[in-house]
Amino acid sequence: MGAVLAAAWSLFFGMSLIMLGNGLQSSLLGIRAVQEDFSTLATGIIMSGYFAGFLLGSLLTPQLVKKVGHVRVFAALASLASTAVLVHLLFIDPFVWGAMRIVTGFCYAGLYVVAESWINDRATNETRGKIFAFYMVIVLGSMGAGQFLLNLSDPGGFQLFVLSSVLISLALVPILLSAGQVPAFEQPAKVGFLELYRLSPLGVWSGVGAGLAHGTIMSLGAVYAEQIGLSVDQVAMFMAMIFLGGLLFQWPIGSLSDRFDRRKVLTGVSLAAAMVAAAAFFAGDLEPSWRYLLIALVGGMSLPLYSLTVAHTNDHLEPEQMVAAASTLYVYYGIAATAGPIAAASVMEAGGSTAFYGFVAVAHGAVGLFALYRMTRRDPVPTDEQSPSLAVTGSSSAVATALSLEAVRDHMDSDLAAMSRSRMRRR
Repeated sequence: MGAVLAAAWSLFFGMSLIMLGNGLQSSLLGIRAVQEDFSTLATGIIMSGYFAGFLLGSLLTPQLVKKVGHVRVFAALASLASTAVLVHLLFIDPFVWGAMRIVTGFCYAGLYVVAESWINDRATNETRGKIFAFYMVIVLGSMGAGQFLLNLSDPGGFQLFVLSSVLISLALVPILLSAGQVPAFEQPAKVGFLELYRLSPLGVWSGVGAGLAHGTIMSLGAVYAEQIGLSVDQVAMFMAMIFLGGLLFQWPIGSLSDRFDRRKVLTGVSLAAAMVAAAAFFAGDLEPSWRYLLIALVGGMSLPLYSLTVAHTNDHLEPEQMVAAASTLYVYYGIAATAGPIAAASVMEAGGSTAFYGFVAVAHGAVGLFALYRMTRRDPVPTDEQSPSLAVTGSSSAVATALSLEAVRDHMDSDLAAMSRSRMRRR
């Protein structure tokens, strides 16, 4: 493990720069949109463009890599992403910003796909799971740290946009200097949308709920914080606590889901997130420290939901279906993450800024209640037959999920074969 990390340190360092820039840019645009008097709905539409572009990039980049190679794709997308940040400064216009968010999402997804493929190439079957767990620490930690870069300058100026652009450009240096030639990632054939719902209704429902919630939290968290009057440094802390909560709770929740009926863990996590968000909705004016605590708990319960969703879905699949199903599930998640900010912004425009928490509570509550219903319709999968949990989040690309699943299959061939035979007997 140590040897692999030593060999891949430049890749992780480059990805940390990219995530710093991503974390800074997302919150910066939310704050600046409020300062520019964009309507809440317009801001929601702008911010949703990132997830639309991200979904397209996750699905299309493997084909681009296959045609022209990892290095050219990475360099082109990094240059385009760096340029897109600066275009926001040249044209203070909702339509231009919306288009640039789509471009940015597409580019970031492509950067993740290429970098994750390279990281996968550095790993072995024995270390791949740990490598991608460490990668998730880099993703969440760097996105959280990127929030504090807001304190370096006035969001109303140009300096923070330039800083985000510089971080993306600098990420090219360590990654391209260390990258070797690796096989192109082959996009798996998808399990059909209706077929996946038939196999795991709760998996699909939870994926949609997680997408709605995560898209809203990531896109409109800074907008909410700015609208309620938090200062820039308080907005930075507010957003950072989301990622800190997710980082702290990701692995304990995953471990619990491996030891107990995963549906009960998914139900508890979803309803806990709903209750905390509802408490924040009804609490009224609070001291900043209490706001930080509440959003950290929401992030801690919410961000692990995607990995729980993937693991629960796998519990009802044959091993050979897992990678293909993950791609389809990611499409469900991506569409919902695109729709979430628009729907939440509409509610916030009609009901005020605190409706941000109301929407998040409803999204999580719907998942928890449906999970309770599904527990009355299907027997639980025995814990010794459950698929292992994965350290993945919706903020990484579909490639990370697919590669993690391949690692599970490579490392646990005999166990998965036994699981498959047991499931066939139950059917």
